[in-house]
Amino acid sequence: MKGLKIQDLISSGVYATVYFFVVFLATLILRFTIPTLNSLLIPGLSALLSGVVYLMVINRVPKFGAITIVGSIMAIFFLIFGYFPLAFVPSLLFPLLGDWVQTKTNINEKVRVYLSYTLFSFGLTGPILPLWFMKEAYIDSLLSRGKDMTYINSVFEPISTVSFFVSMGLTILFSIIGLMIGQKIYNKHFAKKSNQV
Repeated sequence: MKGLKIQDLISSGVYATVYFFVVFLATLILRFTIPTLNSLLIPGLSALLSGVVYLMVINRVPKFGAITIVGSIMAIFFLIFGYFPLAFVPSLLFPLLGDWVQTKTNINEKVRVYLSYTLFSFGLTGPILPLWFMKEAYIDSLLSRGKDMTYINSVFEPISTVSFFVSMGLTILFSIIGLMIGQKIYNKHFAKKSNQV
């Protein structure tokens, strides 16, 4: 069980790819349904849709490092495609914390899975946290990328204390609901009868 082997790395890479497309799907859904708030709700909706992917990771590759690899796919994306320079940090940090909770702690199994998944889901907050906590640096970053003030004002229009708590609260709530839904799907279609979650 110690250390990721080649097959584990391959499996983690496959799940990372699936997770990336789930996040992409969530982004598309929000962009066409709630364009004003779409970026703030991506972590929550992604958490709602990704529960079964997470369960496949922790059951098929139950070793430290797998969860981090899956979350890191988004860190790489944020780093390469010109997001705010620090956007990739939460996408590394939160999956790593979730990985540690899931594989290195001895707390109650159900609590451990829900807590680790919630931490993992916060990995997608990287692009939006600077909107509240690093506003001036974020504006400078947008200006350096050629964005005008009309665009910048539209980005910051929904940013408030209320929207922060709504975004973070929905990420927690949808992580719980998403994992509950994911458990039903996983147990029905993917789990061995003797190893259901």
